[in-house]
Amino acid sequence: MTTTGEDHVPARGGPWWWDRRRGAVLDVSLGAASALECAAEGVPFARDAGIPLAVGVVFGLLAGSVLVVRRKWPIAVVLVAIAVTPAEMGFLMGVVGLYTLAASELPRRIIGSLAGMSLLGTLIVTFVRLRQDLARDGVDFGDWFLPFASIATSLGMTAPPLLLGLYVGQRRRLMESLRERADSLERELQLLAERAEERAEWARGEERTRIAREMHDVVAHRVSLMVVHAAALQAVARKDPAKAVKNAALVGDMGRQALTELREMLGVLRSGGDGARAERASVPLAAVGVAAAAAASRAAGDGGSSPDGPCLSELDELIGQSEAAGMVVNLSVEGEERVYAAEVEATAFRVVQEALTNVHKHAAGAKTYVRLAHRVSEIAMQVENEPPPEAAASARLPSGGNGLVGMKERVAALGGVFVSGPTDAGGFRVSAVIPAS
Repeated sequence: MTTTGEDHVPARGGPWWWDRRRGAVLDVSLGAASALECAAEGVPFARDAGIPLAVGVVFGLLAGSVLVVRRKWPIAVVLVAIAVTPAEMGFLMGVVGLYTLAASELPRRIIGSLAGMSLLGTLIVTFVRLRQDLARDGVDFGDWFLPFASIATSLGMTAPPLLLGLYVGQRRRLMESLRERADSLERELQLLAERAEERAEWARGEERTRIAREMHDVVAHRVSLMVVHAAALQAVARKDPAKAVKNAALVGDMGRQALTELREMLGVLRSGGDGARAERASVPLAAVGVAAAAAASRAAGDGGSSPDGPCLSELDELIGQSEAAGMVVNLSVEGEERVYAAEVEATAFRVVQEALTNVHKHAAGAKTYVRLAHRVSEIAMQVENEPPPEAAASARLPSGGNGLVGMKERVAALGGVFVSGPTDAGGFRVSAVIPAS
């Protein structure tokens, strides 16, 4: 963080109206010098005016000391300087007063008016005094000399301090504007950094949710089928050895596939997704999500799915796996089949897959109906199961309560509608409608 703006403003450490002590020392010194100058010039003024010298000196001291308040009341200093111009005193006060006035924050019309008054006053006094001196000394330089000398003198006493004050004031305002801009930019950068951090945290949370959802899809379906096949294996081991062997082979195949997919995801978690050796470093969650999605895309089959994820053409295979586990599944398709975007097909497939998994978990042996409708601008799916038979053996599959939440999140992410709940007949229904584009 750089220090800008208000941090550059000096702290008020001087007396009265001064911001700093050195400013007070400078103004008091200028006031003292101006008072001594005006006191010295008050002597000839007293002689010319016919007043006591002490009065002229005191008048000069009081007039010159006004320069001390130049920062507080610059207009008063300039007015006093203009007022004492006929007495031919206050040269330092006039110059410094005009500089302070021009450098101040006062409106330009006030600065211009007072500068014009000072110029006019100096011009008149110089013209009158110079003409009197030339007449007294009997010197004649021509008609051009008197106006030229008066104008040059008045401009020389007015223009330089006025222009210098305007330059310093403008530069000061420019620096303040730059500091304010730097402050504003720093605040904006800080705000952007905070927002970027919030977005990164939000993205990390979203990616964690996505990884959890993908891992759930990878593991839950296969492990559920493994438990169902294991229960069936236990039931028929003695009665039908051939079927027992078939179920054992299915359990082994599914277990190996689940382990392979989990190993891929864990490998990404350890290596960062670049195939390098395992390192103890932070791994981008996006790489884990990609690996999880790739592994999940193979959850329904034997590794033959497309790299973009599962598609609706694999529904027959998915239903076949459930039928092999003893579930009676009735599939009906309405409308003309067509190809959808990869994320649409993957989401539709996951909804059906998770719904069938839930039937295995909570309604083993129940007849299930899978309906798929291809419409003009959307695709709709519904998975409904009847109440499980009372004599059906329960596989006692654990449930984390994340399946329905994951389905709803997937469908909502594509702008679709997801509804789930029990039916009047005692079963359960899962419905989803996803826009086709």
